[in-house]
Amino acid sequence: MTATTSNVLKVLRLLPRAAFVAMLLAAPLLAMPAARGASVTTIEAPALKKSGAGFVLMVMLQRG
Repeated sequence: MTATTSNVLKVLRLLPRAAFVAMLLAAPLLAMPAARGASVTTIEAPALKKSGAGFVLMVMLQRG
């Protein structure tokens, strides 16, 4: 085998790995437009009711 043939075989062996790594790195970037387009289906949590107990405790601790 010549040096050129050896180099070609080495590149051909590394090509699937390089393609796999490139897919892993590009997948999040390619998924972003799909996530932005689906913003209508965003589910938000209900707003929490504020009881105001923190302010009452703060005033009580200052007086004590």
